[in-house]
Amino acid sequence: MEFNVPAMSCGHCVSAVTNAVKQADPDAQVSVDLDTKKVTVQTTQDRETVAAALAEAGYPVQ
Repeated sequence: MEFNVPAMSCGHCVSAVTNAVKQADPDAQVSVDLDTKKVTVQTTQDRETVAAALAEAGYPVQ
């Protein structure tokens, strides 16, 4: 699944987003493209769970 996360702007953001997804699913695979502000996640969790984890970390998805 792919998310647009416009609040990302630096390496710290990438780390925070990755950690937020990993807290929801430690086995998730996370790929972040900072230039396009896209986060791609391979997980067994549903989209709403991942989006909620990102929003709770301060990175709401669009």
